[in-house]
Amino acid sequence: MKVLVTGGAGYIGSHTARVLRQNGHEALLYDNLSTGYEFLASGFPLIVANLSDEHRLRHALQGVDAVMHFAAHAYVGESVTEPRKYFNNNVRDGLTLLDAALEAGVRSFIFSSTCAVYGVPERMPISEDTPRQPVNPYGVSKMCFERMLEAYAQAYSFRYVALRYFNAAGADESGEIGECHDPETHLLPLALEAAAGLGPELRIYGSDYPTPDGTCIRDYIHVNDLAQAHILALEYLMNGGASEQFNVGTGTGHSVLEVVRAVEAVTGRQVPSTIGPRREGDPPALVAASDKLKNTLGWKPHYTDLETIVRHAWNFAQKQTVPT
Repeated sequence: MKVLVTGGAGYIGSHTARVLRQNGHEALLYDNLSTGYEFLASGFPLIVANLSDEHRLRHALQGVDAVMHFAAHAYVGESVTEPRKYFNNNVRDGLTLLDAALEAGVRSFIFSSTCAVYGVPERMPISEDTPRQPVNPYGVSKMCFERMLEAYAQAYSFRYVALRYFNAAGADESGEIGECHDPETHLLPLALEAAAGLGPELRIYGSDYPTPDGTCIRDYIHVNDLAQAHILALEYLMNGGASEQFNVGTGTGHSVLEVVRAVEAVTGRQVPSTIGPRREGDPPALVAASDKLKNTLGWKPHYTDLETIVRHAWNFAQKQTVPT
């Protein structure tokens, strides 16, 4: 099958493109390189264009069987100060893609969603029937796109899977591709940079949460396990599966300090750190219930050990120099 991968030069999109190829599918990458990197797309056909470019989209969608949509702005804090940027890209330009796919006769769509659609849930672990109550514009923008998918699926001959990610982490075992953002805001790469002396000391936000060690707990899922969920979703849709939403997480949470200790164990280096006040809106814990994904698609995480995830990320960090 031929799959258009928007945001294919980004972190999760590039890993998914590789897993698509490993499973015998053809991946065509589409990315404006505003946050992606061309080296992450190496070995794949890449169209460098914006989602708002309807002409380029129509051309890209010729002969495509399905769309995997990763292209989005994804900084929660920035979404609060620049909501216009997030709604323009994640909602308006996403709708342009959705309409172009329909016009091209593409009826299978896999959406990169997020646990941010849940906001600050009262129950843990979080299941798909948890109310969607996002607390920031980023989460709202993702929920809006989910709503559009629901409406299109009801009105047209169209089916989708929305995958609600928890915390993607790690890197491909080859060390050739991995996580790199500018600016970097994710805990694991920041901790690795601090350990290597390539970045500032790690700032830990809050140590007084109602968790065993006082720091926030998150569900870290290996990026290749996340990519595998997309392949299973594609095959599910191609075999006639109905539109669905699935959480993608391991079901196990790790605190900030546990991640720091894992980084120190893998690198053999201390992670310089300071503890600051909580960030507004940070829930104490976010852990997925992924039973629906496991039972429906047969998915299960291959990498369940935190140190393995850290080791793969460290391997990438040591081998790669990110082009500017």
